[in-house]
Amino acid sequence: MEKSVKEILSECGFSFKKRFGQNFITDKNFLDGVVAACGVGENDTVLEIGCGAGTLTRAIAAKAKRVIAHEVDASLRPVLERTLSGFDNVDVFFADFLKCDVAALEKEVGEYKVIANLPYYITTPLVMKLCDESKTCKSITVMVQREVADRLCAKENTPEYGAITAAVALRCSAKLIKEVSRNMFMPRPNVDSAIVTMTFEENRLKVKSEELYKKFVRAAFLNRRKTYVNNLTATFNISRSEAEELLKSCGIDVACRGETL
Repeated sequence: MEKSVKEILSECGFSFKKRFGQNFITDKNFLDGVVAACGVGENDTVLEIGCGAGTLTRAIAAKAKRVIAHEVDASLRPVLERTLSGFDNVDVFFADFLKCDVAALEKEVGEYKVIANLPYYITTPLVMKLCDESKTCKSITVMVQREVADRLCAKENTPEYGAITAAVALRCSAKLIKEVSRNMFMPRPNVDSAIVTMTFEENRLKVKSEELYKKFVRAAFLNRRKTYVNNLTATFNISRSEAEELLKSCGIDVACRGETL
């Protein structure tokens, strides 16, 4: 790739679209560092979601056995044909991953790792789709706004701890692995970002019912200003006294809130 990504984007008549939250990184050393931090090896299949101009895709493809890239913006097709030229281990699908049949994908690829540079609006639904539906995903590494990264990795009893923290914790351990300055992106966003890796662990939380766990998590953060007792009564249609007795029987303070529980 002799020409710069900026030149290729210009020659292909590409224009950034705010609705897709497009911000690309072109620094090769940085991208190589991201791939190294993700632990991508020569036997790995990597699912990249939101491949953009293909700069991170190239860095992944140089280390992985296979890359399956999803990109929602079909206008990037001519750009990717040029930036990914010479990489025969990359398959690009111009589709919305949120509509992807995860079971069908996993039947075809087996075990895989996910790497994604995500805009805020898609982070939660995408992470939860994988946590809810995946059977063979080994890890999810996402580059997101710093405040979102803090939520994914939050500790209990902190303002950052929320529904997505507890939901992800059911199947994954989350760790912030790298901070990313806003100056690394093109165009430059208004906030800094960070990279978080969520590693799947079998039977991480021993719960009798995952669906009931998820329902209790939603209840916990139904209204953060209210105690968990109030949120339980609203979610499960039980009396306050029943909710209090339930918490007491589990040794939980009846005045607790979701982020504490």
